Amino acid sequence: MTDVKSANNPLFLREEELRQAIELLFFAYRDFTAGPDQILKDYNFGRAHHRVIHFVGRNEGMTVSELLDILRITKQSLNRVLGNLIKRGFIEQRQGEEDRRQRCLYLTEEGRQLEQKVSRVQRDLVARAFREAGGDAVAGYRKVLMGLIDEDNRDTVLGRVLKP
Repeated sequence: MTDVKSANNPLFLREEELRQAIELLFFAYRDFTAGPDQILKDYNFGRAHHRVIHFVGRNEGMTVSELLDILRITKQSLNRVLGNLIKRGFIEQRQGEEDRRQRCLYLTEEGRQLEQKVSRVQRDLVARAFREAGGDAVAGYRKVLMGLIDEDNRDTVLGRVLKP
């Protein structure tokens, strides 16, 4: 009888590979967010602010409803962060042109500068990792990340991410 916890058991090796992948994802995310966290600290902002600035910057004119859909947070949580960003002049909110009930979001010039400053740190980190890994590894990495996205939402996410 083979011990399930033995390195000689293929099931154990599979479990160990999965555990390592999960831990690597944790440490990669920790280091991926470390640079932006330092920059955001100077503004008394956190990761929620970063996410809002990022997605509004990538989707100028998006509605609050669309942002809620992307972030999957409560209205209350978003209103706290968004209100702070608007009050401090990083985001502006305008009425929708077609539906005046809509609140459309735009980065201000100061918001664009902060978004570029924060994202530059992450782009440089990802670019270095891509160069070191090579094209085949990058393609595999993208497939793995796409596989982690909820299948029911995958097409919507990819439509947002892979836009020109």
